[in-house]
Amino acid sequence: MSQLTAPVVWSPATREHDPRHEIWVGVATQGTEVATRVDVILQALRDAGHRLVEAPGHGDDVLRQVHDGELLEFLATAAERWAAGPYAELVGQDRVVPYLFPTPAMTAGLPVRRPVSVHADAGRFAYDTMTLVGPGTWEAARAAVDCALEAAALVGAGERLAYALCRPPGHHATPAGFGGSCYLNNAAVAAEALRGQGHERVAVVDIDAHQGNGTAAIFYDRADVLYGSVHVDPGAGWFPHVVGYADETGVGPGVGATRNVPLAAGTGDGPWLAAVGDLAAWVAQAGCTALVVSLGVDAAADDPESPLLVTHDGYRGAGTVLGHTGLPSVVVQEGGYHLPSLGTLVAAYLDGHADGLS
Repeated sequence: MSQLTAPVVWSPATREHDPRHEIWVGVATQGTEVATRVDVILQALRDAGHRLVEAPGHGDDVLRQVHDGELLEFLATAAERWAAGPYAELVGQDRVVPYLFPTPAMTAGLPVRRPVSVHADAGRFAYDTMTLVGPGTWEAARAAVDCALEAAALVGAGERLAYALCRPPGHHATPAGFGGSCYLNNAAVAAEALRGQGHERVAVVDIDAHQGNGTAAIFYDRADVLYGSVHVDPGAGWFPHVVGYADETGVGPGVGATRNVPLAAGTGDGPWLAAVGDLAAWVAQAGCTALVVSLGVDAAADDPESPLLVTHDGYRGAGTVLGHTGLPSVVVQEGGYHLPSLGTLVAAYLDGHADGLS
């Protein structure tokens, strides 16, 4: 293992979110984004010699630069509103599930009012039926933001590498919406915090199996935060389906500051690592002075969500490649759902990143 170790920023409150199940094509299926993820990652990183740091509370200033206030208000109050309604008694549902989505297909140019019922209001913010809100969801998501902010603060104080054990993950959360098992965008918060420390240009490199549509959307019209992602091709039927294509490169001042590298399902270490290397070179050439890594390990072969075939060595190699940028780095946990291998995959990546920085 590398001599360089990383502070592992975590919070016990990230265990509070319990999705229980997801609604996929109308059917309740077992949730995979479970609290045990926190414990297996903690154990693996403790065993690898990294030091644990419990995240203190941080204010909302940076969070409100990333997300609209109405989304934050909804997430903070939705579970209580749902519990006060008739849903558990009438249909046995104790989690917030959207009932309708007020898209242009529904409203068709008519004036749109705020729904009174929480089951209708949920569709203003949720963009899928899989990302349920329950007791503890807000507390866990907000604690994950604190982990990201503390990791950024540690890097600002001189750490070369800090890891934020964020759970639930965040890269699918958009400025005013949540979905894809994500509620608040931890990576975007970390990038914004680094910008606030004086870094003129920050890069976010996303190696989760799926494109981080939320992070891409937050920074799509900005030149001061680059977003690069290597992910399974949405054009082949993979989440997020409608975005994440190679021709999406930003708008306005952000033209050229977004890069998507879609890969075919079944792609293994070689092409995947080459894509990570291309993104690392792009970041270095763009003059970025700090790096955020959205570390999803759901591209691993054993992962239940995996369309790709990345190995432990592949993740270690990705860490080495991104560490070689030499940039002070915040690594933010995204996906990864195969509990027997989850912790060792994260440890492999951090070991590689530390080696790259050494």
